[in-house]
Amino acid sequence: MKNGFLQVGVITTTHGVHGEVKVRPTTDDIDRFRDLTEVTLSFPNGKEEKHRISSVKFFKNQAILGFEDIDDMDTAYTLRNARIMIDRSQAVPLGENEFFIGDILGISVYDEDGSLIGKCTDIIPTGANDVYEVTRDDGKRILIPAIKQCILSVDPDEGKMKVHLLPGLEDL
Repeated sequence: MKNGFLQVGVITTTHGVHGEVKVRPTTDDIDRFRDLTEVTLSFPNGKEEKHRISSVKFFKNQAILGFEDIDDMDTAYTLRNARIMIDRSQAVPLGENEFFIGDILGISVYDEDGSLIGKCTDIIPTGANDVYEVTRDDGKRILIPAIKQCILSVDPDEGKMKVHLLPGLEDL
């Protein structure tokens, strides 16, 4: 289930006239951009490009990146909507029972008896804990809190999650 890349952000627009771009982070730790030297940009059309980072700044909740080979606003504009991907080897080590979003999205979700419920299609941060949106084959969605009482096991390598559905969760 795991692939070799992890998404850490999405380029939203340009910043200034010298080729910098604004990035909406998709990582828990925005400061991790300081440690990156090279990233792969993945475009909606499937094209990928490697770029070396020359500068990192922060403004509000966004990172502002400069790339060594981009020094004008017009070229930077062509990078809009590109996903910023890093090699899995550059990832921050995870703690126990922590997983990368990319390893959870798309995972098959089973109940305690081994019956397939559906696939995890979204992760909703709520502040207290995340909530996993699981979509059944019929399109019905179930929201499962990512708490130890509900999430019994997660195996990204196997592409499986086992859950305990609290009473009423399927009725919401």
